[in-house]
Amino acid sequence: MPIVVELDVMLARRKMKANDLAQAIGITPQNLSVLKAGHAKAIRFSTLQKICRHLDCQPGDLLVYRPGPEDDLVEQE
Repeated sequence: MPIVVELDVMLARRKMKANDLAQAIGITPQNLSVLKAGHAKAIRFSTLQKICRHLDCQPGDLLVYRPGPEDDLVEQE
């Protein structure tokens, strides 16, 4: 997928554990793990807002677009 989630990078910069972030923003550690691993199909803006507020960052610090060959498949659909 061309959208890469770099939540683990921001967590490392903030010296924070994923479980602590999950508890602070009110989601399960499992759901945060799915997001962190890049397996989530969507994220609510309210969840993104909570993450950004807690980590003092911008959405672009967490979500990065890296085009690849699969982009051609999306355009054809």
